[in-house]
Amino acid sequence: MRIGVVTFPGTLDDRDALRAVRLAGGEGVPLWHADDDLLDVDAVVLPGGFSYGDYLRAGAISRFAPMMDRVADAARGGMPVLGICNGFQILCESHLLPGSMIKNAHRTFICRDQPLRVESTRTAWTTDFEQGQVIRVPLKNQDGQFVADRRTLDELEGEGRVVFRYVGGATHGPAGFEDNPNGSWNDIAGITNSYGNVVGLMPHPEHAVEPGFGPDEPGKATRTGTDGLGVFTSVLRSLVA
Repeated sequence: MRIGVVTFPGTLDDRDALRAVRLAGGEGVPLWHADDDLLDVDAVVLPGGFSYGDYLRAGAISRFAPMMDRVADAARGGMPVLGICNGFQILCESHLLPGSMIKNAHRTFICRDQPLRVESTRTAWTTDFEQGQVIRVPLKNQDGQFVADRRTLDELEGEGRVVFRYVGGATHGPAGFEDNPNGSWNDIAGITNSYGNVVGLMPHPEHAVEPGFGPDEPGKATRTGTDGLGVFTSVLRSLVA
């Protein structure tokens, strides 16, 4: 299966996402923001970074890229689309996902290994996880606080569209933010659209896909965490189901 990864000016994690796709067993296909051809990919990843320097708002300029018109059309047609960190911000700006991302409540950049609880396994990107499973992946952001009006929050919760939620166990966070790293409402780390094909999350599963290079695991002396790989194997499995 061919998984496209879009690069915008200021993208940082496109190569990491392409590598994660390869390690999961798929073919990673680079896509350029200024092009308008999806090159027959089966799914799309919008990776992390600081597209256009986060001017105006994070993701606000990238939302108008020609490639995003094609991605939006494909997403509305059912194609799986994943937005990671800046990609999540772009999905919100494109109205493919509800809510918005604003600056962290503590107003500082944060980088740490972050525990997440998998709240939904009914999306194209989470079928290989177990409901309630706690995974550990890196988190790095400055504009990572998810906010939405009360009606939207109630819809996300009531329809089971919260996909990942921040939980305890993280260290090295700002005082008062040990569990919820950025003040996101309802501890939301990732959400999906009503069809389950579009998912956005702030933490970075593509940085936890290879033994020896993932997050520290409690009680283990070496870095062995590969918890993020399930995001990419899930979409490959969903595409052939």
